[in-house]
Amino acid sequence: MLGSSSTTVKNLPLKRRLCFLLKLVCFVSSVLIFCEFLIYYVVICQCRWPDVKGGAHMSEKETSASVLKAIFLADTHLLGEIKGHWLDKLRREWQMERSFQTALWLLQPDIVFILGDVFDEGKWSSPQAWADDVRRFRKMFKHSVFTELVVIAGNHDIGFHYEMTTYKVNRFEKLFNFTSGKLITRKGINFVLVNSVAMEGDGCAVCRTSEAKLVALSHKLNCSQQHYPLYRKNDAECTGEDSAPPEEKNIPFKEKYDVLSQEASQKLLWWFQPRLILSGHTHSACEVLHAGKIPEISVPSFSWRNRNNPSFIMGSITPTDFSLQKCFLPFESRVFTIYCAAGALLVILVLAHVQLLTPPFYFAQRLISKHKAV
Repeated sequence: MLGSSSTTVKNLPLKRRLCFLLKLVCFVSSVLIFCEFLIYYVVICQCRWPDVKGGAHMSEKETSASVLKAIFLADTHLLGEIKGHWLDKLRREWQMERSFQTALWLLQPDIVFILGDVFDEGKWSSPQAWADDVRRFRKMFKHSVFTELVVIAGNHDIGFHYEMTTYKVNRFEKLFNFTSGKLITRKGINFVLVNSVAMEGDGCAVCRTSEAKLVALSHKLNCSQQHYPLYRKNDAECTGEDSAPPEEKNIPFKEKYDVLSQEASQKLLWWFQPRLILSGHTHSACEVLHAGKIPEISVPSFSWRNRNNPSFIMGSITPTDFSLQKCFLPFESRVFTIYCAAGALLVILVLAHVQLLTPPFYFAQRLISKHKAV
């Protein structure tokens, strides 16, 4: 009997250690699951589809039949083999994959538009590197047959104008079934996709073909989508927490690099008189009125690599009206703060368990007892 009791006493410290270790594993696992998975549901579930005029009086079935639910995102910049560090790829691509898949599951859009710069190194990637980038893209942005994905070319996908070649353009068009001037009609709403890199106005072969298609479609346009924004001097008039930083807002934009040229912008406005223009490229949000009546929405980057507070645009669109709502993704800084707080708590728990924090606690307890005695 004495021997059995002695063995039980000896096993107690081991059991306590195992129990404490199990608690630590559960704590660390919970933090990881929340920061890498659940936080996307917590944040994105707060987003709601905006109502359009008359939509509030429709039944759910009527709304589903007449209102197109569209998501617009931009500048994913999947890193390539040259500039992309493996850890940077892992972190940022996981963030975009979880954001996209969570948004699809919670919001169930009819169609998703990516407004260019899908890849970061498409302008110079080799066939092998391109194939690897495409493989990762398909994994990150996989979607059901009930959601359509439309991708528009950006300067990082096919190069700036003088880097753009027929080979790069054809490679992108073959992958995404994209051509400049392509008309997409869904639920009576016309979207014209514009290769803004080809709006140089110098008469190059790609430019001539692109402009000819746009002119032919000009009478059908409802909504224009492109990578480059239309011409504006700078971002000084842009507001909101995801607009450009104050120190960058007054920096003049360079035509044909930061924005389309004034000439190309006027052409698009004259040809189409669109009721809405959506663009990317600047990585920051902005809303501009052209000719005092045509709104252009610059969609911020979808990636943590380009901004701390990425977002996307949700649009409820009918043939006669539209309503837009921004949906923010988890802030990278907040996720980092959670990890730091969890790490600090973990250190305190470990130190307390090995009794390295016992003397200070004991000293504080003695002070409290002495104070009560007085």
